[in-house]
Amino acid sequence: MTNQSNKVAIVTGTSGGIGAAVSERLARDGFTVVVNYAGKAQPAEDLVRTIEAAGGKAVAHQADIADPEAVRKMFEAARTAFGGVDVLVNNAGIMKLATIADSDDALFDSQIAVNLKGTFNTLREAARQLRDGGRIVNVSSSVVGLLQPTYGVYAATKAAVEAMTSILTKELRGRNITVNAIAPGPTATKLFLDGKPQAVIDHLAKLAPLERLGQPEDIAAAIAFLVGPDGSWINGQTLRANGGII
Repeated sequence: MTNQSNKVAIVTGTSGGIGAAVSERLARDGFTVVVNYAGKAQPAEDLVRTIEAAGGKAVAHQADIADPEAVRKMFEAARTAFGGVDVLVNNAGIMKLATIADSDDALFDSQIAVNLKGTFNTLREAARQLRDGGRIVNVSSSVVGLLQPTYGVYAATKAAVEAMTSILTKELRGRNITVNAIAPGPTATKLFLDGKPQAVIDHLAKLAPLERLGQPEDIAAAIAFLVGPDGSWINGQTLRANGGII
């Protein structure tokens, strides 16, 4: 456990899966966690209760990250309540799969709005409001390297996130703020499992040399490293947490 008892972390997209695991892990490490959600309040409120029952500190905050004004208000609310923000984990995202030929405008626009514009919105506020010495972790995906059919639009949004990660690192020179991305491989979350036949899941689980799907806790552990004291010299990198799949 890392003692981060005076630090505040915003984690986006915490309704389940990786976001919930990251929130719980950072709370155990001593962060006060702002549990962000877009629509359904109940999972976020349940997560806050789970964190508090374990002795951590957390508060739920509704904000659609695709809405820049909502993002600004979330950062300001955290600053008002806790004095500032030290960590941003950009986890919120959506994945809709189709070949490029079959991708309609709604599929394209929705993923751009959340995965790309939403990440831009939070990065912009973090660049303006994060306390010096802070940490930013953007959640990308190993599909940027795997480049499978039907992932065209989704992979494009995540490639753009990785580009912004590297550029923001340089723009924050002098403030001792690290900016990194983490690129999970196949991970056992609702986002990944929904709609996939068991045979496909089993096949994907065997692709990595470690021969299993990642677990949300695996990704949370890597993010905890990046935002903790041992990650202080890691900057401008994309860490592929995928069991060696690529």
